Amino acid sequence: MHRLRAVLAALTLGAPFAASAADITRIASSFEEDDPFDLFIDVGFERTQTRAKIVREQLAPAGTPDNEDGSPATRGDAAELWYKGVDARLNLRLAVGLYKDLELSFLLPLVFQQNERWDFTSQSSRETSTITNNCINADGSTIPGCLGDPQALGAPLFGVPQESFRGGLGNLHFGLAYAFFNQANDDTKPTWILGIDYEAPTAKVRDPSVDTTNSDERGNIGDRVHKYQIYTAFSRRMGVAEPYFKASYTIPVRGPLFYSNCDQRNANPPNLGAPGNCGTGPWNRKETGIKAPEMLGMIAGVELVPFDRPQKHQKFTLDLRAIGNYVGSGRYNNELSAALRKLLTSEDYFQVGGMLGATASASDTFKIRASGTFLYNTDHTLTNEELGQDLDGNGQVDTAVGSPELNPSFDWRYDLVSRRFRAVGSTTFRFDLSASFNF
Repeated sequence: MHRLRAVLAALTLGAPFAASAADITRIASSFEEDDPFDLFIDVGFERTQTRAKIVREQLAPAGTPDNEDGSPATRGDAAELWYKGVDARLNLRLAVGLYKDLELSFLLPLVFQQNERWDFTSQSSRETSTITNNCINADGSTIPGCLGDPQALGAPLFGVPQESFRGGLGNLHFGLAYAFFNQANDDTKPTWILGIDYEAPTAKVRDPSVDTTNSDERGNIGDRVHKYQIYTAFSRRMGVAEPYFKASYTIPVRGPLFYSNCDQRNANPPNLGAPGNCGTGPWNRKETGIKAPEMLGMIAGVELVPFDRPQKHQKFTLDLRAIGNYVGSGRYNNELSAALRKLLTSEDYFQVGGMLGATASASDTFKIRASGTFLYNTDHTLTNEELGQDLDGNGQVDTAVGSPELNPSFDWRYDLVSRRFRAVGSTTFRFDLSASFNF
């Protein structure tokens, strides 16, 4: 035990090290006595894959006996689809030190592919799926003759299997960060950074109603939403270990030319429950447009440095971190938007997972980094549009055809409770490989 304490003390206190910050608290700084100018150029490839099972709420058939406790009988979620989404991009980032511990950064993603695919699960097929065997219109009316013809499949919500292909230039990011404390300058204090990242809506607007099933004609990827991320990060090097923590909060604000579901009010067949209400009463463009979710993120981890030669600027680092994100509710492009051809309202959900990364520095001007991130996304509803608004104050929404209280975006086929779609067992895996050049 005495020997173990001695080893731990040597690792955490006695081991020599260069007071360079963890990757998460790295900052470009200029006008220092021994470092008059900092410029970082990062080139990174990122591939993100999301998989989920999409299920649908279903009620028990008429005449089914009540449950033993006397409550009405219900049927659980019926498995309908497997979803797979792949996003592959090249991130180009430049960071320059404006002054001591003050950094200005720019990032531009080149999105090679943003592809999605939907397939039946083993419990579903074209003959049994409620997606293909649909007899309801968007306004809740029944398709004439559909229910009486056992051979008719009705009007499918969308074709299965199906693929969607998108890509192009992503949104441009601008960042400003300041280090209140920097361990590289004062080894008695940790590195503490406060920053803001602004994502400008520069990408061409994504119109979910556009057919993107042709891989030769990729659709746009822009959401036309300003995103402001405020964050703070801490790290402190202690021997071969450097624990760190980061918290962030993202605020979305609609930008110019944002998409609204009412942009397809004249679609044939109709894809909205009450397209006639678009632009009337409370149903203006702001109310029917995209509502991007707020996001809260937390990261806690540690960098371990098993190999470090400060004199030659050579170092190998292992990065272990735990990740937790909260994604708020909103109306945006989710896992079913490209298939149903509209913005859909999603429930809020959490992401929990971790990351394992490694960084190798060959000199003080070049390093390469690779990492893998795994996230589990908690179950959440994908079609959760509100029915409408009580405009006359009688305590309920008038659901009669032509009622001005009906939400234009509400679709009776899949937004109504007992018909909604949900994503369950959703996972996300991301692989990153990047090179950094420091000048």
